[in-house]
Amino acid sequence: MSKALTSFALVAVLTALLMALSLAVARHGYPYGAIGVRRLDGIADASVFIPIAAVYFFSAMLMMILPIRAAGIVLTHAADALFWTVIALFATIVGCLVARWAFGQGSAVWALLNWRFLFAAAIVGCHFVMNELRRNVLLRSLFFVVFAAATLACLFWSFTL
Repeated sequence: MSKALTSFALVAVLTALLMALSLAVARHGYPYGAIGVRRLDGIADASVFIPIAAVYFFSAMLMMILPIRAAGIVLTHAADALFWTVIALFATIVGCLVARWAFGQGSAVWALLNWRFLFAAAIVGCHFVMNELRRNVLLRSLFFVVFAAATLACLFWSFTL
């Protein structure tokens, strides 16, 4: 958990510094600053977590039914990579929004209230309790169904309000 928080904080600070640099360059009238801002804003979207959640929940579903060695392979080669991707993407989004807030765009922080960030929270939460789910046969069976439903929802439901 501390490694995830440290990684999150470091990526957020580095992204905030890059966004601040881009905003400062753009404020002085150089077009390169706008390019940097546009590139960082390109990945700062909450809807990117929905397809990642589908893949993560599918790998979690497989971990619930596979034998321990195969589940370990899925964990180390798929679920862990997706978990760290979510940490890095969310930290990038937070860093971009904090830099915008620091440069006088106070309403930028309100973008963190997007409900689609719940997918990122669900991935992080599931990843932290995955060991507990694997130990109990009843929980494995129950969460196999939960992860299957979550996978299908992330793939096929539009999530538009």
